[in-house]
Amino acid sequence: MAEPVLPEYPRETREGHVVTLIWDRPPNNHINRDLVVALGDRLQALDADPGCRAIVLTGAGKHFCAGADFSGGESGGLSWPAEEPGQTLYKKAARLTRTAKPIIAAVQGAAIGAGLGLAVIADFRVTCVEARYSANFTRLGFHPGFGLSYTLPKLIGLQKAALLFYTGRRITGQEAFDMGLADVLVPQAEVLAAAQSLAREIAQSAPAAIQGLRATLRRGFSEAYERATEREYEQQVWQRQMEDFKEGRAAMAERRTPDFKGI
Repeated sequence: MAEPVLPEYPRETREGHVVTLIWDRPPNNHINRDLVVALGDRLQALDADPGCRAIVLTGAGKHFCAGADFSGGESGGLSWPAEEPGQTLYKKAARLTRTAKPIIAAVQGAAIGAGLGLAVIADFRVTCVEARYSANFTRLGFHPGFGLSYTLPKLIGLQKAALLFYTGRRITGQEAFDMGLADVLVPQAEVLAAAQSLAREIAQSAPAAIQGLRATLRRGFSEAYERATEREYEQQVWQRQMEDFKEGRAAMAERRTPDFKGI
């Protein structure tokens, strides 16, 4: 008998040449390594599917992805078990950057931390005023990750990215749209439909031409992403041993301003 599919695994819907992948990890759609692996598996399979020409990624409910799952202890769900030495979430996340087909992220709510990292892997982002974006890693006491040290400056420029990294501030969907972090701004109830509409428009173009152009425009993207995640992971390993990381996590859980000591 086949094992049941867990809610966190993305479910798939199809309309013509557009495939929508939806993950469901209530209440906040936090990301963990199982979801990253499942997404990588699905994207790899869709690359080999001639019926798929464009992909939409989104989360069920009111959040896109509110960050990493910190229920796994000190590692915050970011490290692999001992039986998989040397492997990290980031090595698996790199698979998400290698897909050949265009991806549109439908960001209807929070895209925080690793969730922001997931959103900016996509080619385009459709969002709403109510959405919230944040690279909040430094507010948790450690180095930004999920490739954001490469992808965010590439997308919005070094200065704007540095401001978001250093402050850890949350910005609205309107602010994200104004700075080029999001590409389409619609009412919240229309985010998924607008993302699927954009995907259908892209899917009307010649698939070989789109995939070839995408490979040209994103030349070196995966390699640069992997180099960035190696640096990020090195920084995070030792910073997670610091008291500031414990304080950052405690402050997040208690919904208060962290009191960092630099130790």
